[in-house]
Amino acid sequence: MKITGSGDDPARPDSDLFDSERGALANVAYRLLGSLTEAEDAVQEAYTRWFALSEARREGIASPGAWLTTVVSRICLDQLRSARVRRERYVGAWIPEPLPLRAEWSELSLGSTADDPADHITLDESVEMAFLVVLDAMTPAERVAFMLHDVFRVPFREVAEIVGRTPGACRELASAGRRRVAAARSRGAGAPRRAAIIRDFRRAWQAKDVDALVKLLDPSVVAVADGGGRAMASPVPVRGREAVAEFLVRLAGLAGRLDLLERTVNGQLGLVATKGSTVLTVYAFDIGDDHIQRIWAMRNPDKLRPWAN
Repeated sequence: MKITGSGDDPARPDSDLFDSERGALANVAYRLLGSLTEAEDAVQEAYTRWFALSEARREGIASPGAWLTTVVSRICLDQLRSARVRRERYVGAWIPEPLPLRAEWSELSLGSTADDPADHITLDESVEMAFLVVLDAMTPAERVAFMLHDVFRVPFREVAEIVGRTPGACRELASAGRRRVAAARSRGAGAPRRAAIIRDFRRAWQAKDVDALVKLLDPSVVAVADGGGRAMASPVPVRGREAVAEFLVRLAGLAGRLDLLERTVNGQLGLVATKGSTVLTVYAFDIGDDHIQRIWAMRNPDKLRPWAN
């Protein structure tokens, strides 16, 4: 993915600049923060700073799009640094905020607006849940340097201005991030096989068939839930296929009657548990070698707002 320069005409009206650059800025911010809500706030803050400039100052900026990208990136870097402190107080595991694909939902089952923030995010491998989880393990400087250079093709000299390091140091940061991604990346199943595995998983779970679930899970599978203290969730990861299968069956018994829908989650097939028109949990999966290796369950209602009516 590359940042577009559609708003780089300094004579372009500010209203056109907002419309043309908002999508590109939202894509940068979401990948850096892993939160749609915080990404939208970062974009709004960048535009606030733009409009706070004098008209002469704005007219003197040769590339408004590049200026806004720099400001958004700096805002995100500051947020990432403060987020490390906030997450020490977070209840349970923290999982990036999941993204829906609006086209899969009717207006009755998932609310939609004419200008929903989720509609601005390009769904590609850089927003897959497994990728975002790896990004979250990086230092803030690593994440910004790696994402801006490797994903958005920002030159290291510009990354250096954002991160406050030398271009050489930013090159090392991006290289460290690249190694983390390579070490965590599994041989993912192709889309047809992935769909078949998730469909079999859904059927086995609904049937409360422990043996069938075990066959679909990797021996070292890990299931992580994010309730954020707002919804019931396991406070620690569940590890091992037998333990995860038995946990899922117990969960199905406790949950009662729910609809389990196959839906796109961050660009890949996942599952969504609903009760009536209410989305209760969004499930994302990491699948490699024909087995489910990771299960992420998002239950924190604050992070399910893009899925809510």
